[in-house]
Amino acid sequence: MPIPFQKSFAGASLGAKFWLKKATVPLSLLADPPPEVAARAGGDDLVAVDLRIEHGKVAAVLPGGTAPCCGPGVNLENGIVWPCPVDLHTHLDKGHIWPRRENPDGTFAGALAAVESDREAKWNARDVAARMEFGLKCSYAHGTAAVRTHLDSLGKQAEISWPVFAEARERWAGRITLQAVSLIMVETYLTDEAVRIADLVQRHGGVLGCVSYMIPDLDAALDRLFALAAERGLDVDFHVDETGDPAAESLHHIARAVLRTGFKGRVLCGHCCSLATQEPDRALATLDLVAEAGLCVVTLPMCNLYLQDRTPGRTPRWRGVTLLHEMRARGIPVAVASDNCRDPFYGYGDHDMVEVYREATRILHLDRPFGDWPLTTAPVPAHVMRLPDAGLIGAGRTADLVAFRARTYSELLSRPQSDRTVLRAGVPLEAKVPDYRELDELFA
Repeated sequence: MPIPFQKSFAGASLGAKFWLKKATVPLSLLADPPPEVAARAGGDDLVAVDLRIEHGKVAAVLPGGTAPCCGPGVNLENGIVWPCPVDLHTHLDKGHIWPRRENPDGTFAGALAAVESDREAKWNARDVAARMEFGLKCSYAHGTAAVRTHLDSLGKQAEISWPVFAEARERWAGRITLQAVSLIMVETYLTDEAVRIADLVQRHGGVLGCVSYMIPDLDAALDRLFALAAERGLDVDFHVDETGDPAAESLHHIARAVLRTGFKGRVLCGHCCSLATQEPDRALATLDLVAEAGLCVVTLPMCNLYLQDRTPGRTPRWRGVTLLHEMRARGIPVAVASDNCRDPFYGYGDHDMVEVYREATRILHLDRPFGDWPLTTAPVPAHVMRLPDAGLIGAGRTADLVAFRARTYSELLSRPQSDRTVLRAGVPLEAKVPDYRELDELFA
């Protein structure tokens, strides 16, 4: 007698062969979709597919309803399936210090002062390792496949946090792919300290980075940064113009520096908030340069909404986020990411890229149409991080997937999706988000 498809993942195991029947996938998240699949795209560019899983990989992508009617498999009942997301901009070294170091007034200045105080007093290897581990447990349970984190790298902290990160990267290998970025001030590249930082980053296989803002010798500092990165074969990642001041135009300078130096590595710019407060002609001229220079941009919608335009006692007048629609119109690769979680820069967050995309849709209007905005959660971040097997669903790719009960964007983005099923190499993940009590000893 034929065996009907199950409605649960019970029995799926490493090396198993089975079908994911009646799945719904955003067309933009399919790698080289067969013409017969693409032709069936419905509203919001969602397509019905049947996915064949064999030995931990996607073996075939068929139009929905064309797989065998019985046999080993799961009937998803039109539930949405995503590739496991990639979180392109986080701060695992800062995360989860809120219980002992709140932001006193919620402002950017308050966050800077609170983090500096906590770093000097508490950030030894044990403390950083425990909080980093907690954040990674959250990311993994929610389905994230790769994380890029910035590490505060000024002074003594670099020699504490980078070895801790290296140990975490080794410990999490095969579960989460990890990259780290040096976080220092841009003026550091005018000093001899820059060579030490660049060598440290190269030694750990990291990404060279900094916080950029308007300083008198900005162009000289940027040229030095790109020279150090080019000499060592490093990509570059910036915190850029994280302010509402329209005079903050370091993004313009970064684009010109890339064109001037001929830098060939990948360059990611995060935040870019001040673009939204500049005169339109000036902002769009900068974006034309960004497109010409081949830069990528990541917006951090929850943190930017929380911090920007905050004046105690006054309602904020703008959303704090950058010009994502105008960027995409120019072909600039754009992504969304989680940024800070439960620290003075953002007192909330759970390292959950589904939450990030849900809130980004609301804040940045990534709908009507939804189109290819899902690219911001996995394919674009995977490209920036040079992860060729991640970010898309396709034949021959690892079956790292997130299956939702939700069948439409309205259902997907209306609830937290706590009942999602994460598949890693085709195997249902049993990991749960960690209990906050795990960190209590750090706050005694």
